[in-house]
Amino acid sequence: MLSKCSNPRCSAQFSYLHQGKLFRRDSLEATGGNVPTSRDDREMDMPARHIEFFWLCDDCATAMTLTFDRSVGVTVHPLKRHHIAAAAAASSS
Repeated sequence: MLSKCSNPRCSAQFSYLHQGKLFRRDSLEATGGNVPTSRDDREMDMPARHIEFFWLCDDCATAMTLTFDRSVGVTVHPLKRHHIAAAAAASSS
């Protein structure tokens, strides 16, 4: 269940779907390695679909995005366009 922004440095609480940005991650998880012997067994051995939702608040979503890596999980990364805009603003000062 969503409760707060996925950015660990942010404490914004999730309240409404229309605020911030919602991310959905679908995955298939193997349920076992048994060889099916009948149609019913094949259906039971099918991978289970697992859906997770992650949320970034309005402030974080303007400068960040989420990525997934099997070894690390979901992590927050700066948006590339935000870096370019910040560099341009810094050089014009």
